[in-house]
Parts: sequence; C-alpha cells; structure tokens
Amino acid sequence: MAWVSSGRLGTGKEDLWLVVGAKLQIQVHGGKRLLTPSAGNNHVLNSSTPRQKEDESTELQVSNSRLREIESIQAAQKSENERLKKVCGDLEEKHEAAELQIKQLSIEYRNQLQQKEVEVSHLKARQNALQEQLQKLQTAAQAAQLGIVPPTTTSASFVPVVRHHSSGFQGDDMDFGDVIWSQQEINRLSNEVSRLESEVDHWKQIAQSSKVQRTNDDEQSEICKLQNTIKELKQNLSQEIDEHQHELSVLQDAHRQKLVELSRRHREELGEYEERIEELENQLQQGGAGAEVTDHSKIGELKKFIQNLQTGKAESMHNMKELEGHIKELNQKLASAEERNNILLKEQELVKVEKSQITQEYERLNSEFSKLQNSVAEQETILKEQGGKFQPVSSPVEEEVLRLQQALLDAEKEILRLNSLKQADSFIGAEDFPEVKTDIQVLKEENHKLRKEKHMITLKEQLSKQRTETDSTINQLKLGIDMERRKVSELEVEKMEMIKELGVQKEKLTQCTFALNDLHMSKQELEDNIKGLHEKLKKAQACNLNKKEIAELQQKLKEKEEELSVSQNKLTKINNQEYNISCQEKEAEIVKLNQDIAENKQLNKILEKSVFDLQAQNENLFADCEELKRQLHEAITEKNKISLEKGTMLEALTMEKGQLESELNQTEKRLLEQAHKYERTIEELTNTRSLNTTALQLEHEHLIKVNQERDFEIAELKRNIEQMEADHQETKEMLTTSLGGQKQLTELIKEKEVFVEKFKNQAMQVQRELEEYIKASKKHETVRQNLEEKDRNLAVMKEENNHLKEEIERLKDQQSRSSVVAEPKTLDIITELESEITQLKLIKNNLEEEIKFHKKTIEDQHQKTVQLQQSLQEHRKEIDESKFQCEQMSVTHEKLFLEKDEEIKSLQRTIEQIKTQLHNERQVIQTDSSDLFQETKVQTLNGENGNEKHDLSKAEIERLVKGMREKEMEIKHLNEKNVSLTRQIDRLSKDEVGKLTQIIQERDLEIQALNARVSSASYRQDVLCLQQQLQAYVMEREQVLAVLSEKTRENSQLKAEYHKIMDMVAAKEAALIKLQEENKKLSNKFENSSQDMFRETVQNLSRIIREKDIEIDALSQKCQTLLTVLQTSSAGTDNGSGGVNSNQFEELLQERDQLKQQVKKMEEWKQQVMTTVQNMQHESAHLQEELHKLQAQISVDSDSNSKLQLDYNGLIQSYEQNERKLKSFSQELVQVQHSIGQLHNTKDLLLGKLDMVKPPLQMASSSVLQASGIPSGTPSEILSDHCKQLQQELEQVKKIVQEKDATIRTLQENNQRLSDSMAAKSELERKGQEETDSEMKQIRGKHDVLQKSLKEKDLLIKSKSDQLLSVSENLSNKENENELLKQAVTNLKERNLILEMDIRKLKEENEKIVERCRERETEFRALQETNMQFSMMLREKEFESHSMKEKALAFEKLLKEKEQGKTGELNQLLNEVKSMQENAVTFQQERDQVMVALKQKQMENSALQNEVQHLREKEQRLNQELERLRNHLLEMEDSYTREALAAEDRETKLRKKVTVLEEKLVSSSTAVENASHQASLQVESLQEQLNLVSKQRDETMLQLTISQDQVKQYAMSLANLQMVLEQFQQEEKAMYAAELDKHQKQITEWKRKAERLEEKVESLQESLEEANAALDAASRLTEQLDLKEEQIEELKKEGEIRKEMLEDAQNKLMNLINSTEGKVDKVLMRNLFIGHFHTPKNKRHEALRLMGSILGIKKEELDQLLSEEQRGVTRWVTGWLGGGGAGSKSVPTTPLRPAHQSIFNSSFSELFVKFLETESRPTLPPPTLSVHDMKPLGVSGIGKPSSATSSSQMQDAAGAGTSRRPDANPFLAPRSAAVPLITPAGGPGHLLMKPISDALPTFTPLPVSPDASAGAVLKDLLKQ
Repeated sequence: MAWVSSGRLGTGKEDLWLVVGAKLQIQVHGGKRLLTPSAGNNHVLNSSTPRQKEDESTELQVSNSRLREIESIQAAQKSENERLKKVCGDLEEKHEAAELQIKQLSIEYRNQLQQKEVEVSHLKARQNALQEQLQKLQTAAQAAQLGIVPPTTTSASFVPVVRHHSSGFQGDDMDFGDVIWSQQEINRLSNEVSRLESEVDHWKQIAQSSKVQRTNDDEQSEICKLQNTIKELKQNLSQEIDEHQHELSVLQDAHRQKLVELSRRHREELGEYEERIEELENQLQQGGAGAEVTDHSKIGELKKFIQNLQTGKAESMHNMKELEGHIKELNQKLASAEERNNILLKEQELVKVEKSQITQEYERLNSEFSKLQNSVAEQETILKEQGGKFQPVSSPVEEEVLRLQQALLDAEKEILRLNSLKQADSFIGAEDFPEVKTDIQVLKEENHKLRKEKHMITLKEQLSKQRTETDSTINQLKLGIDMERRKVSELEVEKMEMIKELGVQKEKLTQCTFALNDLHMSKQELEDNIKGLHEKLKKAQACNLNKKEIAELQQKLKEKEEELSVSQNKLTKINNQEYNISCQEKEAEIVKLNQDIAENKQLNKILEKSVFDLQAQNENLFADCEELKRQLHEAITEKNKISLEKGTMLEALTMEKGQLESELNQTEKRLLEQAHKYERTIEELTNTRSLNTTALQLEHEHLIKVNQERDFEIAELKRNIEQMEADHQETKEMLTTSLGGQKQLTELIKEKEVFVEKFKNQAMQVQRELEEYIKASKKHETVRQNLEEKDRNLAVMKEENNHLKEEIERLKDQQSRSSVVAEPKTLDIITELESEITQLKLIKNNLEEEIKFHKKTIEDQHQKTVQLQQSLQEHRKEIDESKFQCEQMSVTHEKLFLEKDEEIKSLQRTIEQIKTQLHNERQVIQTDSSDLFQETKVQTLNGENGNEKHDLSKAEIERLVKGMREKEMEIKHLNEKNVSLTRQIDRLSKDEVGKLTQIIQERDLEIQALNARVSSASYRQDVLCLQQQLQAYVMEREQVLAVLSEKTRENSQLKAEYHKIMDMVAAKEAALIKLQEENKKLSNKFENSSQDMFRETVQNLSRIIREKDIEIDALSQKCQTLLTVLQTSSAGTDNGSGGVNSNQFEELLQERDQLKQQVKKMEEWKQQVMTTVQNMQHESAHLQEELHKLQAQISVDSDSNSKLQLDYNGLIQSYEQNERKLKSFSQELVQVQHSIGQLHNTKDLLLGKLDMVKPPLQMASSSVLQASGIPSGTPSEILSDHCKQLQQELEQVKKIVQEKDATIRTLQENNQRLSDSMAAKSELERKGQEETDSEMKQIRGKHDVLQKSLKEKDLLIKSKSDQLLSVSENLSNKENENELLKQAVTNLKERNLILEMDIRKLKEENEKIVERCRERETEFRALQETNMQFSMMLREKEFESHSMKEKALAFEKLLKEKEQGKTGELNQLLNEVKSMQENAVTFQQERDQVMVALKQKQMENSALQNEVQHLREKEQRLNQELERLRNHLLEMEDSYTREALAAEDRETKLRKKVTVLEEKLVSSSTAVENASHQASLQVESLQEQLNLVSKQRDETMLQLTISQDQVKQYAMSLANLQMVLEQFQQEEKAMYAAELDKHQKQITEWKRKAERLEEKVESLQESLEEANAALDAASRLTEQLDLKEEQIEELKKEGEIRKEMLEDAQNKLMNLINSTEGKVDKVLMRNLFIGHFHTPKNKRHEALRLMGSILGIKKEELDQLLSEEQRGVTRWVTGWLGGGGAGSKSVPTTPLRPAHQSIFNSSFSELFVKFLETESRPTLPPPTLSVHDMKPLGVSGIGKPSSATSSSQMQDAAGAGTSRRPDANPFLAPRSAAVPLITPAGGPGHLLMKPISDALPTFTPLPVSPDASAGAVLKDLLKQ
C-alpha cells in the first residue's frame, strides 16, 4: 500500500500541474482571441462602412480605450493567476500531508493485523502442544498405572478454533477503501473547480470583449459587478478549503477511533486465549477430570466467536473456508474413530464371552486339580506301599502337567490379544480403558492362581523329573511376556512416528498449495503476456497495410489463446487432480499404513523382480516408440519448414508487388511533374509570343505537337500499367490456387499425422495390454509359489498327520495299559486331532480348487500372450511396409528435386542475362534482385524439401510438380514483361532526352537573336523599365513567399506537434497498458483497494488526453487567426501601396500548393525509406529463421552422430564381451587339456606301476634258476649215490605239481574273469571316446564359425571406425561452415543494432519503472522484516512466560512433596518463585503497554473513519454546490446574451449620436489635429508590426533553406541507403548462392553417407545376428563342455574305483607271487620233459638250449651240459629237475597236448611258435585310430590286449620311465599291462622276442602349456 499511495501522490501532483498548465494555455489563447475579434471588427468597419475621416478618428480613440481596458484586465487576471497558483501549492502540500498520514496509518494497521495473525498462530500452536501433552500424559498414566482408572481426554471434545485475522471489524477494508475513494473524489472536485474557474475566466473575457463597444460607465458598472462576484467566489473557495481541512481532521479522528476499537477487540481476544490456556493447564494438573463438559461449552463459545469473525474481511473468509474443510476432515476422522470404538466394543463383548469361557475352564481345572490331589494322595500311599511301581503311575500326572501348561499358554495368548486390543484403543482414546483393564486384572489374577496351582503341582511332583521342564517353560513364558511388552513399546514408538509422518504430509499439502499459488501466478503472468501481445497486435494493425496478414496473425493468436486456455484447463485439472489424489491417498495411507507395511515388503521383493523384466521389455518398446517419435518429429519439422518457406515466398511476392506499385506510382508522378514543367514552358512561350514573333509561333506549334505525342505515349504507358495490374491480379489468382493446393497438402499431412497418432495409440494399447499380462503373469507366479509352499505345507501336514496317527495308536496302547482316569483325556485329544484332520482336508480341497483355477488362468494368459505376440509381429510388418513406402517416396522425390534443380539453373542463367541487359538502371535492378532473391528462396525450398517426410502419394507429387512448373512459367512471363517495359522506358527516356536537347539548342539560338535586338539603344530604356517592374514584382513575390513559408513552417510545426502529441498519446496508452497490468497484479494482492486506484489512473489519463485535444483545438484556432491576420495585413498593404494584384496572390497560393505537393512527396520518400527499413528487418528475420533452421539441422545431425556413437560403443562393448567369453572359453579349454594331461599322467603312472610289478618277478625267477644251476654243476658225484632219495623226491614233486596245477587252474579262471571285465570296460571307454570325438568335431566346426564371425566383426568395426572418422571430418567442416554463418549473422546483428537502439531506449524506460517497483518492493520487504522481528520478539516473550508457568507448576509440585520438614528449601523455592513472579509482572506490564499502544492505534483508526465520513458528507455538499454553480453559470450566460443584445441596440443608438457629434466636430480643427496625431502614432505602431512580420519572414526563409538542405541530405542518405541495400543484396545473393551450392553438395554427400550408413547398419545387424547365433552356439558348447566335465568327473570316479580294484588285484598277485616263488609249474615241466623225448635225436640239443634259455641258463653252462651229454641222461635230468623247484608264474592257458602233435618230425621251436600263435590270437581286433581322428579332449581308454610284448619294451618302461612312454599308443595297452601272462626268457636278439608294438600305430598326445594364451590355443586348434 505504501508505494501505491506514493504513486497516487505523484499522479495527483501531475494532475494539478496539468490543470494549471491548461488554465494558462486557455488564458493565453483567450488573450489572442481578444485580439482577434477586435481585428475582425476593424476589418468589418473598414470594409462595410465607407465613412469620413472623422469616423475613423473616433474609432481609433475607442480602440485605444479598449486596448487600455484590456491591459488593465490582463494585469488583474495575472494577479488572480498568481494567487490561484499559491492556493494550488498550499492545497498540494495539504494533500501530500494527508496522504502521508493515511500511508502511515495504513502501514500501522497492516502491522497490527500481521501481529494479530502471528499471535493467533502462536496460540493455535500452544493449544495443539497442550493437547499433545494431555494425550501423552494420558498414555503415560495408562502405561504406568494399569489399575488406576485413566482420565478422560479432551481430544475429541475440543476442536481448535481458527482465528486467522483478528480484525473484528465488519467493514475495515471497505472503510479504508472509502478513505482512499474520498481522497480521490477530493482531487477530482479540486480539478473540476479549477476547470470551472478557467471556464469562468474564459466567459469573462468573452463578455468583456462583447461589452467593449458599450460606454465607459456601463463597462465600469459591469466591472464592479464582476469584481464583486470574483470576491464572492474567493470567499466560497476559502470556505470550501476550510471545510476540506475540517473533514480531513474528522477522518483522522474516525481512523483513531477505529484503531482504538481494534486494539480493544484484540485485547479481548488475547484475554480469551489466555483464559483458554489457563483452563487447559488446570485440566493438565487435575488429570483432565470433567473436561468434556467444559470443552463442549467452550466449543459453543468458540463457535459464536467464529460466527463473529466470519463477518470480517474477504481474505479471512477464504481462510475460514479452508479451515472448515480441515474441520470436516477431522469430523470424518472422528466418525472413523467412533466406528473403531464400536468395533472395540464388539471385541470387548467377545472378550467377555471368552472370559466366561475361561472361568468355566478354571472351574473345570479346579475340579480336575482336586481329583488330581486325591489321585496323588492315593498314588503316594501306593508308592509308600510299592516303592518300585512308580513308573506306570507317573504317565497320567505328566499328561495333566502338559495339559495345564497348554491352558497357561492359551491364557497368555489371550492376554497378548487383549494387549493388542488395548493398543488399538490407544489410537482413538481411552474411553473404554477401565473395562479392559478390569478384564486384564481379572485375567492376571487368574494367571496368578494358575501359577500358584502350577507351583502346587511342581511341589507335589518333586518325585517326577519334569520340574525342571516346567521351570524352563515358565522362564520362556516370562521372556515372551517381556518380548510382548517390548513389542507394545515399539508399536507406541511406531504410532508416534506415524503422527510425525502425518505432520510431514500436512506440510507437503501446504507446499502443494503454495505450488498451486505459484502456478496461478505464472498463469496470470501468461495472461498478461497475452494481453501485451494483443496490444502489440493492435499496433501492428495500425502499422501494417495488408489485411490478409493481419487476419492470419489474428487466427494464430486465437489458436495460441485456445492452446493457452487448454493448457490452463489442463493445469487446473492436473492441480485439482493432484490435490484430490494427494488428499485421498494421504487419508488412505493414514488408515492403511500399519496394515500395508508387511505386505509392501513382500510386494516390493516381487515387484523388484517384475520391474527388471518390465524394464527390459519397456526399453525395447521405448526404443521403437522413440524411433516413431523421431520420424514424426522430422516430419513435423519439415512441414514447419515448408510452411515457413511458403510464408516467406508469399511475403517476398507481396513485398515485390508493393515495390512494383511504388515504382509505378513514382514513374507516374515523375511523368506528371514533367508534364507540369512542359505546361509551364508552354505558358512562358505564350507570354513571349505576345512580343509578336512568327518564328516563335512555329516553334510553339511544333512543341504542342511534341506534347501531344508525349500525351499519347503517356496514355500508352498507362495502358501498359493497366495490363501489368491485370497480369498482377492473374498472378495473385495463381498464388491463391497454389495456396489451395498447399492447403490440400497440409490436410493430407494432417491425415498422415492422425494415422501416425492412431498407430501410436495402438502401440500404447498393446504396451498397456502387455504390462497387464506381465502383471497377471507375475501374480500367477506368486500364486504358483504360494501353491508350492502350500503343497510343501500339505506334505508337512501329512507327515505330521502320520506322526499324530502313530502317537494316537501309541496313546491307545497306553490307554489300554493305564488306569481309567486317563481315558477321557485321550478321547479329547483324539477328537481334537480328528477335527484338525477334517479341517486340513477342507483346506486341501480348497487349495486343489485354487490350483485348478490358477491353472486355467495361466492357460488363458498363455493364449493371450500368443495373441499379443502375433499382433506385435503384424505391427512390425506394417511398420516395415510403411518404411519401404517411405523409401520409395524418397527415391521419387529425389528424382523430382534433381529435375527442379536443373530448371532452377536454367532460370538463373536467364536472370543473369537480364542482369547484364538492365545493369544501368536502378529500379529494374531492384525488381530483378527481388526476383533473384525469390528464386534463390525457391532453390532453398527445393533444397530443403529433400529432407521432408515422404508421405505423399505419386499423384500428389505430380500435382505439385505441375503447380510448380506453372508458377515458374508465370515467373518467366513476368520477367519478360519487366524486360519489355524497361526497354520501352529506356527508349522513351532516350527520345525525350534527344528532343529536350533539340529544344534547348533552338532556345539558345532565339535568346542570341533577342540579345542582338535588345543590344540596340531604343530597347534599353524599355528594358530598364521592365527590369525595375520585374524587381518590384520579385520583391513582392519574395514577400508573399516569405509569408507562405511562414505558414508552411507553422503547418509543419503544427504537424510535428500533432505527431508528438500522438506519440505522447501512444506512450500514454503504453503506460496505461503497463499500469493496467500492474493494477491487475496488485488486484491479485489487494483485491478491493487497487480497483479505485486503477479507476483514478484511467480518469487521469483520460483527462490528460482531453487536455491534449483542447490544446490541438487551440492550435488549430491559432492557425486560423493567423490566416485572418495575414489576410488583413495583405488587405492593409493593398490599401497602403495599391501594389499586389489578386493574380499574384493566386500564383502564391498555387506555389503553396506546389510546396504542399513537394512536402507530400517528401513524406512519400520517407515512407519508402521506412518500407525499405522494414524490408531489411523482414530479411534479417528471414535470415535468422534460416539460421535457426540450420542450427536445428545441425542439432539433428549431432543427435544422429551421438546415436551412431552410442551404437558403436554398444558394438565395442559386445565385442569386448565376446573377447572375454572367448578368453574364458580358452581358459576352460586349457583347464580341460590340463585335466586330460593329468589323466594321461595318471594312466602312465598306473602302467609304470604295473611294469614295475613285472620286472622284479622276472628277476626273481632268473635268480632262482641261477641258484639251482650252481649246485647242479658242483656235486655230480653225490647224485649218483642218492638215486633213491631223488625218486622219492620226484614222487613228492609230482604231488606238489598236481596241487600247483589245481591252484593254477583257479588262478586262470580268475584271470579270465578279470580279462572279460577289462574288455567290457575298454569297450565302454571306446564308445565314450567315439562320442567325445564326434562332439569335438562339432565344437571345432562351431569354433571355426565363431572365428569367421569374429573376423567379420573386426572388419566391420574397422569400417565403422573409418566411417566415424569421415563423419567427424564432415562435422568439423560443418562447424567451420557454421562459424562462417555465425560471422554473417554477427554482421547482420551489427546492422540490426541500429534498429535495436530504439528498443533499448524503451527497455531502459521499462527498467526504470521496474527499478521503481523494486524500490517499493524493498520498502515493503523492509516493513515485512520489521513485522517479523516484532512477531519474533512476541514469540520469545510468550515462550518465556510459558516456561515460567511450567517452572512455577514444577515448584508447586515440589512444594507439595517437600512440605514435611524441609523449611529451608521451601524458603529458597519461595524466593525463586517471587523473583519469577516479579519477572512475570514485568512481562505483563510490557504486554499491557503494548496493549495500550494498540488501543491508541485503534482510537486513531476510529477517528480516521469519522473523518472519512465527514469527508463523504463534504463531498456530497460539494457536489450540490457544483450543481448550483452550474445552474448559476447557465443563468449568467443567459443574462450575458441578453446584455449583448442590449449592447448592440445601444451601439446603434450611439452611432446615430456619433454622426450628430461628427457634424459638430467638423468645425473644430483641434479635433482633427488630435486625430492626425493619433493616426501618425497608429502608423508607427503598424510599421513596427510590419518590421516584426518582415523579421518573421526572413526567419521562415532561413528555415526553408535549412529544410531544403535537410531534404537534400535525406535524398543523399536515401541514395546511399539504396546503394548499401544493393550491395548488401548482391553480397547476400553471392553468399546465398555459395551457401546453397555448399548445402546442396553437403545434402547429396549426407544422403550418400546416410545410404552407406543404412547399408552398414543392415550389415551390422546381420553380423550382430550372426554373432548372436555364434554366441548361442558358444553357450551350447559351454553347456556341452559342462556335460563333458561332469562325464569326466564321473569317469575319474570310476577310474579311482578301478584303481582301487587294481590295487586289490595287485595285492592279490603279490600274495600269489610270494606264495609261489620257489615253486615249479608241473604241467610245463612235464610238457618239456615229454617234448624232449619226442624230438628226434638230431635236434634234441636245440630243445635243450631252448629249455635252458627258458630256465635262464647261460650259454657256457649249456655248452658244458651238452658236452657232457655223452655221460648219461641222469645228469641232465637231475640238473634239470634240480632247477624245477623254481618256475615262472605265468603258464599258457592252453598247454600243448600230445593229441595236437601229428607230425613228430617237426622241431620243438616250430611247435613253440605255434603254441605262442594260438595263445596270442586276440578275441577282438585292436582299434586302429588315425591321427586325424585323435582329439585332445577324450578320456584315455584302455585298448584291446595283445598277447605278447617284448621284454625289451618292458625293461625300457621299467628302467627309462617316461622317456619312451610317449612313443607308445595311449589307447592300445598291451595285455601284459593288465595281467602278465608270459615272461619269456630269451635273449634280446631272438626272433620270437622282437617288440610287436613297432608294427602298431602310435599317437602323440597334444602338449598344451598352461601359460599359452587363449588366442594362440584357438589358432593351434584351427591349424590342426
């Protein structure tokens, strides 16, 4: 209000000064009017009355007397004006003082209101805090004292009373508004008084001028009357001023009274609040006893108070409505609380029923307890009698104990349930607490009784072992109770947190309301912006001449308004919806928060899983949607570009049309001027012809003919112009037709957009359906999980049922054994179990039904998902089809654009030809430049149309092409016509120039002839005379011209003043608009007060406009008076000198008209300059638009580049992921190879161990043979002595040999079994190896495919990187081009800076206004800060008082507690209390002082209100007086008119008297002398006036020359401007051409690049698909590898089992070897012995050698034995039998029998070979594997066994270790590796003992180093 009132002060001052200025102007004009009628009267007297000189002398005397009277009146008026100025100044000072007082009072009033609001909010906060304390105390009392009855709360009874504004007054706001309105009325009345005074003065002057012709006596009497009236008016004015002052004082008194009343009411309200606080404190102290009644009474009082408050301000009403809404919400909460109460009551009744049941159970337990006591007594007697028979009796006691424990648990559960009920009650209020607590006490008593009983039972069951168990259960129960108590406390904490959350949500609500207010503010600002746009549009309408453009702008504005309204509606709807939704949600959350916490946790877990799936699907869908949006956006941008380009085309055409019209007008004007010049020359020639020359006549006739020819030519030109106009209209029609076509195209585009939107909607629907199905599927998954859990529970329950059944059977057995007392209990248990079983069955049935239902729903959902997938595929197909169509359309468009580009190039060539032809002439160049500019724009159109979305059909494209061709043909026609017109004009101009030169030459000849004539003496005198006359004429003409120039200068000044006034009016209108906007903003803040201010400003502005109109009228009157003065002066000069003719005056008037035409031409030039400037502005705007378009294109390109970069990054990431996977695969391969190598090593180790087992056996056998051979050689003589002993020993040996044969057979059978099992295992391993080989082949094939795909991807990535580099280079080129464009734009901006200077000035003015507003806002903020400081001080004091009261209460409590025997502490406390009371008294005194000040302010307010009332009454009086004065003025005017008529009658009479007096005066010469003297004086005065007029004429001449110079300067500047424009246009053309070429090249390059990129993208997609397939294959491979690893692990396990088997077999073999070491094979020895005798005698030595070699005898020893053969057989037999004790373990399975030896002549060696061949035949051929079939990944299987292996090989294996092992085949193990069959003892070079393994194929295993990289491993694999 402060700055508003100051603004009003300012306006008031301006109004007063404007009124004073108006008065002065009117006085001045009045003075001039007084002058003008006298002059007019003089003129009339001079013209109408041709009388004698005496009449003239008398009239001069009369005029002198009149002049003197007028001077005296002027002096009186000046004095009066000065006095009135002083009065005005005093009034202004008083007005300012009054307004300052009102300002201060309003500020104080506002501060008081704010303080009251702050106090009310503090009181509310205090009240809420007290209520919360009450509730907390009640809850604490309930928690602490369960036995005491809790006090009743006042939460439900007391509703907080809302007192937002403690104004109290009904019409406070209206009274303040009335004060302001009265002040405005006072200002208005003062203005009206001043206006009326000025009118009175004006009428006085008129009356005086009319009364001049009366006699002096009458005039003096009238003057006296007028002076009396003036004095009366002055007295009235002074009385009115006094009354105004009195009314002001009355208003101040009323304002004071109002302030006093307000302070009184505020004090009353404060007292009521203090009483309320004291009552609440008393309630707190008393424990809230009987609070409900007082609360209800208080509620009634508060409701009354609310009703009183409702009659307050409009703002407080709004706040009250909001608070009523809050009260309704509280009522709803109360209703819900009441409903909860009812529910609790029902639950209480249920609790009572349960209590009765518990009592019944208690009685039953008592009876059972008594029975138990009896049974215990009996059992004790039995125990005393039978000490050993305790065990069968203890079982019923145990059962009873268990049952009692169950009863205890049930009771405790009920207690817990009651606790939960208690918690529920605590949410609402403690109304039902006493009953619940009594129930709890009863239950606790029962619990105590039960515990006592339990103690009794434990005491009586000391003999049993279950006492410890009962104690543990009691402890557990106690812990459970403690846990429950903790849970209760936690729930209370949660409740408090919920309350806090409620508060937070309320704060959020308030924030939402603030946000809503902000939105409303922003909406209002938008509306203000719209209004500003409206005003700008109005100005633009005034400026613009094209009505069509204005209509289009209006349509656009309407559309924007509609959009704004829609957005506003949406905003309001959204705000309302958000507000409603937030309210509803918060209410629902308050109710359901406790219930939903647990559910939300579970749901969150489920939702998180579902959200991840949804996000994946949504991302795909969003990607598709974004592509569609992008396409749409591109289509829209291209459409906008097309529309903008069409608009620019139209504007360019309209501009060119305007230029053509202006040029045609200029040509017409020039032709007319030339015609006028020719006419003047003709007139001069006619004047010269009057000098009777015949030659001149002929020339004159020739000139007339020439003129006629020119007229004909002009007519032809006019016809051409008409034809041009017709052509122009035709072009217009063609443009309209093209516009129609464009509209059709736009409609088609709209249809396409609608189609796209439909697709979008369909996609959105599909998305929604998908989301719904996903949600449903998730629900079903959760249902499935629940079902599975329920199934598990069912299984558990079934198991429990089975256990229970078993227990029931056991119990039945116990019942049969136990006594009769236990039977009813077991029956009860059985019934309970049966009931449970039935319930479980029901649950099971329900679950089965649910499962069926869910299965059905799942099947339905599967069907729906299938349908959705089908629909999605269809949509994708449609999208692909649409893309294909778009591509086709793009191809066709590109063809069309190429054709159009060729046509444009041809047009450019033609334009260049036209340029060369019309280079010399400026106008034609301008037209051509405009055409060129248009065509370049067409090029830009054609170039940019390539980017548009190709949605049009072929037919539409053909139509467009036809329309474009027609337009181009029309343009060509127009260009041809222009060329023809320019040529005609060239010809005409050349012809005219030639003719004019001829005429000038002829005239020169004539002048020479005339000079020759004039040179004669006879003509010289005439020439001198003529020269003098000419000089006189020239002087007169110059005088007339000077007068005319003065008139023109005055006219121009008047025009300038008029323009200035119009500008001022426009500025005032703008200021008015700004003030309206500010007033609207202020009206939002101060609704009622600002309307009056706005009215006042409007009135002031209207007054200003009226005064300006009055000034304009006065100026026009001044002009008219000056014209009359001129006429009179010219008449005077005619009379004086008898000089200038009327013809000359007419010529001067004609010259004035010509000058006016020149002025008009200059104005037209000015308009043309303005149009060129506007064109420049338009062109700059177009350039800016094109720049924006280019920036948009660049942004689109950058977006596409960023997308490509993202794709590239994604590919790189995928490639890196693939590489990582490959590395992992290679590592896995390495691991697998390592495992294979380890397996090989283990196998080698096993084989080595087996070989190690064999050689010691051989060595042992050979040593035995050697040991046996040595004694055989030495004691040959002893053998002959002991033949008998040998025979006995032989018999023994035979027996032993037979036994050994039996053992060997058993061993052979075992060996055969082992060999069969090993063969089966080897077959299995071979099959597994074949499978692994096949799998390895597949893996290799897949690996090759993967490597190929990887290589392809590498190539693609390289190509992509190259593309990226090229794209980056292109981008850099684009950026360089953009920099060039930016430089061009900066140049344009520098050119536009000139235009922006005016805008800056306006902005500076706006900034000044804004700074003023800011200053006022800072003042307002400072006031607010002071208010806040005061409120903070008040709050601090209130808090201090509150704390003091709390301390006092605490001290009182301490006093009550420590009254007994603690007097010293009491005294200290009393002293402290006294000091506190003193502080409280001081605070109360300060508060009283503040209240007194408030009351004083209220009194002042009431006094001000009284003053306002007085002012209103005074205004009414003033209005009445105004009406009376108006009536009086009307009467005065009537009287004046009557007096004027009477004066005219008197004048006629006086004239008659004057004639009589003139006849008398003829005789007297003295009168004539006086008259002549007066006449001379008058002549002198007239001469002085003439001098002044001549000075003015000289000044006007100077001004004319200055104006002509200015005109020349303007013309020069215009020419410079045109030159600059032409240069600029040429530069622009060159720039545009270069840029167009660049852009076209870039567009073609970009198209090519886009096509390449699309191809590359397609290839990338294909490669991606291949990569995905490869990845799938790799995943499959990994799965297969996992399977193989599992198989390997299984085989390892089997290998370990086999190892164990082998170790067992080896152990057994070792045992066998140990057992059979020193023994000989009987069968072998028998065969050898028989074989020796069967051999022929010639070859027996060979058989013996063979036997020796087998038995390990050396060659030397054999030779000795053979040499000693001659001695006898006994030595050989004994020697041989002596070594028979040791033999080889291994024996052939099929020994040679005599039946096989058909031919006895064959040698022993041949037979032995045959034996070995038969023995070495394998059951299955060994597997032959090639190197290509070998794979590194297989399990090393054991091959088929071979019959014989060389001893050398065995020795190598044993001795050398692994050095020779890799040369052997890993898959073909010899039979000896498994079971050693034969140990041949031949030499290393023997034929039979050669190594067989050399003939077999050998394999080298793949060695893999663990350090080798994955890539190297893959390469090695691929090479292999």
